[in-house]
Amino acid sequence: MVTHDVTNQVPARVGIDEFGTNTALVDGVRLYDAGWAVGALERVGALVGSAEFQHDAELANICEPRLIAFDRVGNRIDEVEYHPSYHRILSQAVQAGAHTSAWAEPRPGANVARAATFMLFAQIEPGHACPVSMTHAAVPALVANPALAETWTPRLLSREYDATLRPGKTSALFGMAMTEKQGGSDVRANTTRAVDAGDGSWLLTGHKWFCSAPMSDGFLVLAQTDAGLGCFLVPRVLDDGTRNVFLIQRLKDKLGNRSNASSEIEFDRTVGFLVGEDGRGVRTIIEMVNRTRLDCIFGTAAGMRQAVAEALWHVRHRRAFGSVLVDQPAMTAVVADLALESEAATAVSLRLARAHDVDASDADRAFRRLATAVTKYWVCKRGPGHAYEALECLGGNGYTEAFPLARRYREQPVMAVWEGSGNVIALDVLRAISREPETLEAFDAEVSAARGLDPVFDAHLESTRKLARTLADSDSAPGQARRLVGALALSLQASLLLRTAPGAVAHAFVSARLGEGRSALYGELAPETDLLAILARS
Repeated sequence: MVTHDVTNQVPARVGIDEFGTNTALVDGVRLYDAGWAVGALERVGALVGSAEFQHDAELANICEPRLIAFDRVGNRIDEVEYHPSYHRILSQAVQAGAHTSAWAEPRPGANVARAATFMLFAQIEPGHACPVSMTHAAVPALVANPALAETWTPRLLSREYDATLRPGKTSALFGMAMTEKQGGSDVRANTTRAVDAGDGSWLLTGHKWFCSAPMSDGFLVLAQTDAGLGCFLVPRVLDDGTRNVFLIQRLKDKLGNRSNASSEIEFDRTVGFLVGEDGRGVRTIIEMVNRTRLDCIFGTAAGMRQAVAEALWHVRHRRAFGSVLVDQPAMTAVVADLALESEAATAVSLRLARAHDVDASDADRAFRRLATAVTKYWVCKRGPGHAYEALECLGGNGYTEAFPLARRYREQPVMAVWEGSGNVIALDVLRAISREPETLEAFDAEVSAARGLDPVFDAHLESTRKLARTLADSDSAPGQARRLVGALALSLQASLLLRTAPGAVAHAFVSARLGEGRSALYGELAPETDLLAILARS
């Protein structure tokens, strides 16, 4: 039919090297001592940019996991069935080392390479990144129990993927179950109870309100003992080959993250093994929490890159009002501003990754303690608005599920909620500054390295220092915590860009985020901004 001729529509964005075309990511990988990983990252970039991988990403989210509580004759099996596309994606991510490569082969830049790998996969399909992240984060927690670490760590470091629950597996993925319905972030209100079985194991009874990736092989779980809150490793399959009691009550019907199953689970004398000191469970699991917070930053930055890439692809191919959209000045400013946000998130992600490497100095360790929380708060909160603005660049197409940005828009909020929502993170920053003053000193030393490169940045730095001093001993500090954390986050992003990015990018970011003419919305850049230089880099 002549009325159905398709003109002025955008070709599919497939067959693209998602690593090589992401200049900020490539530059950061080289800058932070992971140039040795470029070849592997190029292979991952080509894989995730392929039509086949993108189709699997779509299928994994359309064909959602489903709970199979019983087999056909009534036996309780508590299994989650995923579409084969999900298993293909997870298998490829594990094979590429997106989960634990930095632990398996520690060296300068190892966490940078692992972060870049994780971000490339999460850019196209974010749901599978949940078990990938939790597996990575479980490794340092297990160190608190050497016997468990000896048994489980080799399985976590494996690049094999086996989706079945069976004894004798040489690989494993991990999840966690901390949150309960009556407590939420207040895990000390947990009521799940653990009783010493007398044979080296404990028996857990209780209910967990959120348990992500319930088909994982093992879980770190918080439960109350006589000594207080303890951390336990709960395997799905016991050493004798039987299934542990792990009753999946239902799968959560979520806004986004649809390819990944999140569940409510019931423990009924479920076997677990104590990790770390009895009654010190929060302290034991805190490193896992910090590592998953870091991956929330990586995941949000990956989503920002997807949003920018899709928006730029559209506006460079679509024509309106007599010219290509990207040449329309109003649109040029919007996509350039989106690109600035994406580059800033990428820059801070890779700097934080480098600070987590095995050769990190004491100063970097102090820096990362504060900077991870600060950045988790800020970048993850910027994600949803960024995704929305990019979606709008596609017009009506962006609002449909046939294009990936509707899915991305629904995905971005989970990174802000998971592992500490805004207030929890902001108060954690205050706690770090108060109890660990060396963290603020290290943070200040990092951001001050850009002092003198831009007068607007210098003014922001001084005002942020003043705010931090004012709140240090103030009763009003909790009410002003978000203000301080936002100022700290922008200081770090601006400092990194001033030191590592081209001048057109760095000074545009400083002007747009710190200057007197800054706006809460995208596309309101100063007239002198070099938009073409920013877009050429993206």
